[in-house]
Amino acid sequence: MSVQTAGDTGQGTAEQTRLPYVSVLVLTLMQVTLVIDNSVVNVALPEIQRALGFSAAGLSWVVTSYALVFGGLVLVSGKVGSIIGPRRALLTGIAIFVAASALGGFAGTPAMLIAARVLQGIGAALAAPSTLVLLMSITRPGVQRARAMSLFVLSIGLGAGLGLTLGGALTTGLGWQWVMFINVPIGALVFFGVRARIPETERHSSRLDVGGAAASTIGMSALVYGLTTAADQGWTSSTVIGSFVLAAAGLAVLVVTERRHSSPVVPLSFFQRMSSAAPLLAMMLIPAGQFGFLYFAALYTQDVLDFTPLQTGLAVLPFTAGMLTTNFTVSRLVTRYGERLVGSLGMVGLASGLAWMSSITPAGGYLGGLFGPFLLLGLGAGLTIGPLTTVIMHNAPPEHLGAASSLNQAMQQLGGATGLSVLSTVFAGTAASSGKATGISTALTLAIVFPLLALLLFAVWARPLGKRRENRADTEQTTPRD
Repeated sequence: MSVQTAGDTGQGTAEQTRLPYVSVLVLTLMQVTLVIDNSVVNVALPEIQRALGFSAAGLSWVVTSYALVFGGLVLVSGKVGSIIGPRRALLTGIAIFVAASALGGFAGTPAMLIAARVLQGIGAALAAPSTLVLLMSITRPGVQRARAMSLFVLSIGLGAGLGLTLGGALTTGLGWQWVMFINVPIGALVFFGVRARIPETERHSSRLDVGGAAASTIGMSALVYGLTTAADQGWTSSTVIGSFVLAAAGLAVLVVTERRHSSPVVPLSFFQRMSSAAPLLAMMLIPAGQFGFLYFAALYTQDVLDFTPLQTGLAVLPFTAGMLTTNFTVSRLVTRYGERLVGSLGMVGLASGLAWMSSITPAGGYLGGLFGPFLLLGLGAGLTIGPLTTVIMHNAPPEHLGAASSLNQAMQQLGGATGLSVLSTVFAGTAASSGKATGISTALTLAIVFPLLALLLFAVWARPLGKRRENRADTEQTTPRD
C-alpha cells in the first residue's frame, strides 16, 4: 500500500512540474509576433517614406498610430476578455491583427498604411492581455509556471532582438511590404494553434463598465500621445500640455467611476496596497530604461559606427543571447530563492549594463563599447521580467486576472513611452552642443535611474509568493496535457 502511494505521489509531482510545451509555445509565439511587429516596422521606416511619399511629420504616425490605439484600448480589452472569455478575445484579436497586416502590406498610400496600423493596434490590444491570462490558466504555480514565464520572457527578448535583424533582412531582400506580410503566416499559425490546443477559461459574467472604459481609453490615449510627441515638439508645446491635461482629466474620471462600480475596468484595489502597487510601478520603470537602450543602440550603431540596418540587428543579438542564457536557469532560481530575490538581482544587472554602456565613445567601437553591455542587459532582463510578471499576476484574484494582465501591458507601454520621451529630450539637448555620442552617453547615464527605482520598489514591497502559491495551487485549473 505504501509503495502504491509513493508511486502515485511521484506521478502527481511529475504531472505538476511537466510543462505543456506545445500550448505554452503557441501563446509565446503570439507575444513574439506583437514585439517583432514594432521593431521590424521601425527598421523599414526610411524605405516606407520613399515608397509611399510620407512627409517627415506623417511618417511618425506609422509608429504613433499603433502605440496610441494599443495604449488606449489595452485596459478595456482585459475586461472584455474576462466577459467574453480570454480564448475568444485572443482569437478575435489575432484575426484582426492578421487582416490588418495583410492590408498594410498592400497599402499604396500613406492613409491606407496608417489605417492598417490602427487596426493592428486594435487587434494587438485585444489579444495581448488574454495571452498572459491563458498562460496562467494552463500552468500550475511553482516550477511549472516559472518555466512558462521564462519562455514568455524569452519571447519578448527574441522579439526585440530578432525584430531588428528580421526587419533589415526583409526590407533589404523583399521590400518594406514584407515587414507587414510576415505577420500573416505567423498569426495564422497562432490562430489555429490556439483553437487546437488552448481551452477556454471561466468567464466572469458582468456588464461592461462603459464609463470606466471611456475614461480609461481617453486618458491612456492622451497620455501616450503626449509622451510620444513631447520629444519632438517639446514638453511645453500647447499640444503636449493639452494632451497631459486631457489625460489627467480622463484618469481622474476613471478613479471616480471605478470607486462606484461593482465590476470595474481597473480595480482600484491594485493601488491601495504597496505590495500590489509597487510591482506594477516597477514594471513601468523597467521598459523606460530598456526601450531607451534599444533606441540608442540603433542610433549609435547606425549614426556613429555607420552600421547598416541589418548589421544593427545582428549587433543586438548578444542581448538575446543573454536572455536565452538566463531562460535555462531562471525557473530553478525562482523555485529555490523566490521571485523577489531573483527579480532584484536582474534589476541590478540592468542598472549595471546601462552604466557600462553609458561609457561609450565614438572611438570605442562595437566590441569595446557594446558587446559586453548588450550581454549583461540581456542577462538582467531575463532575470527581471518573468519574476516581476509572476508577482503582478499572483496579486490578482481570479476574477481580476484580465485586469492585472491589462495593467501589466499598460505599464510597459507607458514606461516605454515615458523613457523614450525623457531620454530623447536629454539626448537632443546634449547632442546639439557635444555631438551624438556624448548625447547618447548622457541619456544612458540618466536611464540608470529607472531600474534602480524599480529595484527599490520591488525589493522592499514585493511579497514572497510561497504561501500564496501553495494556497492557490489547489483552486486553479488542472494543467491540460500536450
